[in-house]
Amino acid sequence: MQPKWLEWAQKLQAIAQIGLTYSEGPYDIERYKQLRAIAAEIMATYSKVEHGYVLDLFAQEIGYATPKVDVRGAVFRDNTILLVKERADGYWTLPGGWADVGESPSEVVVKEIFEESGYQTRPIKLLAVYDRDKQGHPPFPFYIYKLFFQCEIIGGSPSTSLETEEVNFFLEDALPELSLGRVLPAQITRLFHHYRHPDLPTDFD
Repeated sequence: MQPKWLEWAQKLQAIAQIGLTYSEGPYDIERYKQLRAIAAEIMATYSKVEHGYVLDLFAQEIGYATPKVDVRGAVFRDNTILLVKERADGYWTLPGGWADVGESPSEVVVKEIFEESGYQTRPIKLLAVYDRDKQGHPPFPFYIYKLFFQCEIIGGSPSTSLETEEVNFFLEDALPELSLGRVLPAQITRLFHHYRHPDLPTDFD
């Protein structure tokens, strides 16, 4: 479970964002800005990030506040799973990223796998829809749903990208050091379980 301070900050930020979206009175707008600043202060204090940075991050979020969507691809080959090494932190993860407006989740995962690994794939099953905060990931400012698709290779060859510096397949018991903000060892274990038991229903929450 995520710490309470993160839950408080996320909820306050969402309330402030929605309030600023629909409020017209100058006094209400000022109150919601103050609430946003408090949310940023909580986040900055406990995460040890500069308050101004968090406040700017929150200020960029406009409109009705909804969870962000992170889409990941589980590509298996001979009892191994495809991972890519992130340039940003030097750790490994399933290929994927933020969902894009105008593309379905399965279209996003196919695009992300190709851009980050060089492999052309076809999605065959939605394995899991997880609430990130309930999974044990490191704290993150915004609320996120994580979608994991099983995909099969239909073409391409391994290649790196602006975001990734290595591409490789790994056995379940020989995983490299993972980028825990993106994927957890327990999640990969569960994905292997789905791979071995294809009749399992989709996981959620």
